Amino acid sequence: MAYSPFQPDHRSQLGALLPGLIRDAQTAARTAEDRRAARRTLAGVYQLADFYVAYQPAPELVWIVADRAVNEGYEADDPYVIACSAWAMVQALRDSGRWEEAIALARNAIEQLTPYLDRAETPDDWHGIAGALGFEIAYVHGRRGRSSDAWRVLGQADNVAQKLGPTYRHVQTSFSQLVMAAHATTLGVELRQPGEALRAARSIDADHIVSVPRRGRHLIEVARAYMQRDEDTAALTMLVKSEQTAPETIRYNGFARDMLRDLLKKPPTGMRDDVRELSRRVGIRG
Repeated sequence: MAYSPFQPDHRSQLGALLPGLIRDAQTAARTAEDRRAARRTLAGVYQLADFYVAYQPAPELVWIVADRAVNEGYEADDPYVIACSAWAMVQALRDSGRWEEAIALARNAIEQLTPYLDRAETPDDWHGIAGALGFEIAYVHGRRGRSSDAWRVLGQADNVAQKLGPTYRHVQTSFSQLVMAAHATTLGVELRQPGEALRAARSIDADHIVSVPRRGRHLIEVARAYMQRDEDTAALTMLVKSEQTAPETIRYNGFARDMLRDLLKKPPTGMRDDVRELSRRVGIRG
């Protein structure tokens, strides 16, 4: 069966395919006549690998894969490939608390795209990855608690999504009009503004988020917003739906696991067994 990022077991599928993909792409990069094209392909394989290693208990792999993707993008001398590769590295830097480096890398990638964005022939995906990187900058501001900067930059990214139209979706990053509302939910949670987060979440139908893992993550973010409001029953409902949607996503999501541990200690009234059963399926003992 071909790998699909839209299936609940997407990570298992990807893990089985990656070794052969990486080996073949590396061989092509060494031997192909068109080395630039081969390096673009290799960078794309590393970008795909990012989705797998990000959820493995070996954080050093995240750095290795992201760094190799960026290097191959530069070797191919392709602004779009560089930007797509930088997207994962920005997240790694952010999650390590290296705020300024994350913002600088995202801005540099956007700057390399900028000369092409006013050209009629430039593909929509070049705008899409620029918008996705814009959100990553907003997310870094959110992690730092810089509310005005976070919402301002999110608004800029949303302008890109609006120009691309309601049917556009950047496959790698899921950047789209629909996912911008999911991003606003995340930003509200990071800034501890659960009211804003839930308003954003209610503006869309989560079932319309095409990527199954992205949909699962959004439901976890909605659960986080409810937890911030001490609405534990609603939070548990969202976690159950997330597990039903993308069981592999919730198993590897640190926020979801932390919430379940808290709910195990103090479950909603009459729902102790529900919390225990969900925790068991996710792989948490309690």
